[in-house]
Amino acid sequence: MDNPQSPHQNYLLAALPSAEFERIAPHLELVAMPLGEVLYESGSQMQHVYFPTTAIVSLHYVTESGASAEVAGVGNEGVLGVSLFMGGNTTPSRATVQTGGQGYRLKAGLMMEEFNRAGPMMRLLLRYTQVFITQISQTAVCNRHHSVEQQLSRWLLSTLDRLSSNDLTMTQELIASMIGVRREGITEAAGHLQQKGVISYRRGHITVLNRSGLESRACECYGVVKKERERLLGDVRPR
Repeated sequence: MDNPQSPHQNYLLAALPSAEFERIAPHLELVAMPLGEVLYESGSQMQHVYFPTTAIVSLHYVTESGASAEVAGVGNEGVLGVSLFMGGNTTPSRATVQTGGQGYRLKAGLMMEEFNRAGPMMRLLLRYTQVFITQISQTAVCNRHHSVEQQLSRWLLSTLDRLSSNDLTMTQELIASMIGVRREGITEAAGHLQQKGVISYRRGHITVLNRSGLESRACECYGVVKKERERLLGDVRPR
């Protein structure tokens, strides 16, 4: 591998006290998470939870007609599999890798054993779950009430927060499916941002040139989720 991987690149794993981390560390399996891989299908039994390090996973709700929209994203700040320790073994969403990379997975049974100890792992995961719920709620509000340009700006900022650079490998078609709008809307919004010098776009590649400019064009939804994350997980950082 070009870059050495460590579980501590994931914020939640890095925040665990030594005793709890050492108990699960031998069972953490490093896995490749290539772009487009489906980790969970809607309604499927969860066999593992995933702690992304360099990958980003998108949770989509898929309608009966086949249309879909992202309801939440999970990167190195979190864990994929909240439904498991909240009392269910399935989720109504499909989990698909949005940005290829790597992460660690842990068998569902081992996660539940640690969660049921009612110690630091449980408290940390419940704090994260509150942030996760806020993200889902704010995404619903954003998709209903804000312009495509505002939604795109929010989505780009949230993605950047999970990456180590200002470059994103992402097609307009994929972004449109994430946000749940027509591709033409993304083309128009991205073109406007590029005209304003906020981003540079060429097919399949976006570079953010002016983050503050992007923040000024995003709706309040980005700030609401970020503020809640800082309130509940401000002490959680990767090592």
